[in-house]
Amino acid sequence: MANRRALHFVFKVGNRFETACFYRDVLGMKILRHEEFQDGCKAACNGPYDGKWSKTMVGYGPEDDHFVTELTYNYGIGSYQLGNDFLGITVASRQAVSNARKLKWPLSEMGDGVFETKAPGGYKFYLQDCSPPQSDPVLKVTLAVSDLQKSLNYWSNLLGMKVYEEDEKKQRALLGYADNQCKLELRAIPGKVDHATGFGRIAFSCPQKELSDLEDLMKRENQKILTPLVSLDTPGKATVQVIILADPDGHEICFVGDEAFRELSKVDPEGNKLLDDAIAGDKSDEWFAAQKKPKATG
Repeated sequence: MANRRALHFVFKVGNRFETACFYRDVLGMKILRHEEFQDGCKAACNGPYDGKWSKTMVGYGPEDDHFVTELTYNYGIGSYQLGNDFLGITVASRQAVSNARKLKWPLSEMGDGVFETKAPGGYKFYLQDCSPPQSDPVLKVTLAVSDLQKSLNYWSNLLGMKVYEEDEKKQRALLGYADNQCKLELRAIPGKVDHATGFGRIAFSCPQKELSDLEDLMKRENQKILTPLVSLDTPGKATVQVIILADPDGHEICFVGDEAFRELSKVDPEGNKLLDDAIAGDKSDEWFAAQKKPKATG
């Protein structure tokens, strides 16, 4: 469907300073916008937490034409347990490989010019030591599935993604909404997909008028809807409508109305400063240290 866009993947982070260093200094991404919230998100954007949290969007360019990452930070929570659900994000960036080497950030060579590295918290990234084949260096997000054909039916037949590649022998498939967008790779694993507490969420946009049709389709097909169509407010910015779905393995999927999201997602030139100020003003580490208590684990 040409009118749908791959937007971002949501990660939970326990240490904003270390995480910001990885994305800015190693991957070479930019802080596109930063927002602080006093209460938990109605669509559980920050996970199942009700307290103060923040959202930081980072990427190689504006959200209009780049796939980015959304870093959610819950105050007072220092770490999350990873499952086997998220298998990695692949980035084509010779500069990122060079940055990692200069900063002595751990790299594991996988062969064919591909290096595995990990963000703080353990999320995997695969860096291709080459120039990007498209304007956006972020090439694909890889998720684990328990039944490839069942997942293909969901993502292709119900959500309308085009199947670019399918390899029955390797039990993997590559899907997307457009040739020049970040792709979704599904890779079958033995056993059950475990999301633990560090689970993320992948987000797409579609015309706002399609959201109610998508909700009706999922109801007719008896598919899981985690959050029915709802409006989300961001102080001083556009209100967006979203619906949160879950695929057969429980991967969370957000669809947001494209028109309002383009307004919400404009690059904020103050994004870097807002993030750095929030990190400097966050005294939770000092408080927990003074109390001789560890931060909570999500």
